[in-house]
Amino acid sequence: MTDKKTTPSLAKALPFWLPLILPALVWLSAIMGGWWVVMVPLAAWYLVSILDAATGLNLENLDPNTPETALHWYRVVTLIWPPLQFVTLFGAMAYAINAPHLGTWETIGLFFGVGVMTGTIGINFSHELMHQRNRLERWLGDILLAMVLYSHFRSEHLLVHHIYVGTPKDTVTARYNEGFHRFFPRVLRQSLISAFAAEKNLLSRKNLPWKDRRNPFFRYWALQALMLATAALIGGWAGLGLFLLQAFVAIWQLELVNYVEHYGLTREHLGNGKYEHVKPRHSWNASHKASNWLLINLQRHSDHHYKPDRRFPLLQNYDPDEAPQLPYGYPIMTMAAMVPPIWRRVMNPKVRAWRKANYPQITDWQPYKNATNPLPR
Repeated sequence: MTDKKTTPSLAKALPFWLPLILPALVWLSAIMGGWWVVMVPLAAWYLVSILDAATGLNLENLDPNTPETALHWYRVVTLIWPPLQFVTLFGAMAYAINAPHLGTWETIGLFFGVGVMTGTIGINFSHELMHQRNRLERWLGDILLAMVLYSHFRSEHLLVHHIYVGTPKDTVTARYNEGFHRFFPRVLRQSLISAFAAEKNLLSRKNLPWKDRRNPFFRYWALQALMLATAALIGGWAGLGLFLLQAFVAIWQLELVNYVEHYGLTREHLGNGKYEHVKPRHSWNASHKASNWLLINLQRHSDHHYKPDRRFPLLQNYDPDEAPQLPYGYPIMTMAAMVPPIWRRVMNPKVRAWRKANYPQITDWQPYKNATNPLPR
């Protein structure tokens, strides 16, 4: 690892407030109409990629023992985001439905951009919040996920992905040579099944049925129903359609990131269904400054899996000999994932080199392919 810096401050935290630009761009797009409606995806994908090229890599690490009281300005942005996203999502819906200057395709383009915002930022912030012990933060994470109808992501992520990452039991570890267009529908189906099974199994170990009120799926369903009802009250069928559009785009954005994060990386099977412990080398790492500002250090994914309870400013960067490195930040890598020939040309040689460097003793990788049914129902 690189040298540690020990004094977080408002000045150091401010770059991580970059996501707040996207709600402003949503409103600007709605007010201006025309080609302005493509501003959010242009900013999130292309402008941030240009900034990555201009700003380079951030190899510094904050001291992981920094007290939580020193992280105030980092936490604030994650706490204000849920109400800001709620107001932007439903406020833009009310505005667009009644705006005479917005045609059908402009409105659709606008809510495609809203989905980029709720997926790129909203789901990512929910990921940070769901990992915290603070009850308010976990509730805010649930509210964010309900806004994109993907509430089960919390159960799947905490009870399945973090435990089984890099093994056949993990739905969202992308297989070597598996294109995103096969990965996406598979994950949509399997992640819901595995999330419900995980909660059901957790309750059964306490001799409780899945129908017990402690099953978080009841909260998930209630929150999602509330969001759908809000969309219907604001815009009727048109409001529901726009809500579903942004939810789908958000989920697509999330699963593109999931696809990139662990593509082709697997933990060694030790026999009797046991695998080696999760290590930094089981996640792709990226140290690009601007995209880590936008994604609150999500690209330091190797350390997140190694130490899941660390708040985002304390996530550590790893050198290439400790964790596999992506050639670009997530915006470029997710765009590449949408074109399988380009993705395979870039990433397959990296996976093969990673296997050779870390597991020279394994000659047959076929048994490490993901199973089709990761957990029993």
